[in-house]
Amino acid sequence: MKTSQDRILTTHTGSLPRGDALSDILVAKANGEAFDAAAFDTALEAALNEIIGKQIDAGVDIGNDGEMPRTDFISYIADRMSGFGRGEGPKRGLPLDAKSFPIWFEHIQRSGRRRISPYGLPQAIGPLAYDDISGVERECADFKRVLGARSTGFSEGFMTAVSPGFAATAMVNLHYDTFEDYVFAMARALKSEYEHIASQGFILQIDSPDMGIERAGFFQDNSLPEFIAAMEMHVAALNEALENIPRDQIRFHACWGNRDGPHYHDVPCPDMLPVMYQVKAGALVLPFANSRHSHEIEAFRTQPLPDHMSLVVGAVETTNNYVEHPMVVAERLVRAAKAVGDKTRIMAGTDCGFGTFAGDTFTAEDVVWAKLESLVEGARLASAELWS
Repeated sequence: MKTSQDRILTTHTGSLPRGDALSDILVAKANGEAFDAAAFDTALEAALNEIIGKQIDAGVDIGNDGEMPRTDFISYIADRMSGFGRGEGPKRGLPLDAKSFPIWFEHIQRSGRRRISPYGLPQAIGPLAYDDISGVERECADFKRVLGARSTGFSEGFMTAVSPGFAATAMVNLHYDTFEDYVFAMARALKSEYEHIASQGFILQIDSPDMGIERAGFFQDNSLPEFIAAMEMHVAALNEALENIPRDQIRFHACWGNRDGPHYHDVPCPDMLPVMYQVKAGALVLPFANSRHSHEIEAFRTQPLPDHMSLVVGAVETTNNYVEHPMVVAERLVRAAKAVGDKTRIMAGTDCGFGTFAGDTFTAEDVVWAKLESLVEGARLASAELWS
């Protein structure tokens, strides 16, 4: 994994806008509607070429395929694994913000943005197995092919994959005797996806918003110590799945939900850092641009980043259409470097993805690229100050 040796490197968190043509097909597929497979291939190829080119043109150092072939960052595994379906049983409950702020939640539901419901994802109705890795093989191969056809590329490429813990909380268990059994079964199944991504030379990014979002979601009726214990179990399962991959080829993303919401019940980042430090990873990818958690970057002064870890600092927001001024980005990065105590161990990133669900974005597509350009310029300004 590259680090910022002579300037602050730039990256992002994974998902990028898929465009209307590809989004329409992905939404139809997710909702069980008929779709044209040839049209999907054509739209995917066009989206990959555009999204990779725009990242490079914006100056992003460490990029990916924008998660173009996936409907979302969670339920894509239901297309690659057996054991998922639509069962008769409990659905995922509403988070505390939806209960505490019903007017806000009604507004979100009526907005017409959401075309795929995160509360109705596939469920585990049988034993999980990942016997056919053709889906992840194709995604990696397509990324390498499109990237390789360009005269310029990234300093490094990464590929995202959902964590077993978050997949287990988001996709309800109707099969395993205990939730812990389900999490470890998920980890055993996902291991082959993780290892294939790493074998292709990509940085593997584990997406694990359960570390933040599920305190006010799946575990909202539990105490904070109980929640922390559950997250430590999630990490234990994840680490088993990562056992054959070098630590410095893994980065770990946690967040508090990529939504334009109150975030009133978010668990503080400092409470979760000791758990995240247990992950077998060479970098953490965390959100510090948003107005609920930006101050928490100071936690690294009293809870130092482990020697083997770097920090990708969320320096631009992903749920609004304000384009952060490069000076604001630079200020955030300089503050992070001082809190961490080592400018070579921070990178500039985004708070979360810009296209968490296909056809469901808070930030307009043209604004996304302006934000990434501002991120790159802000990193340049911060580098000039830190390396002066």
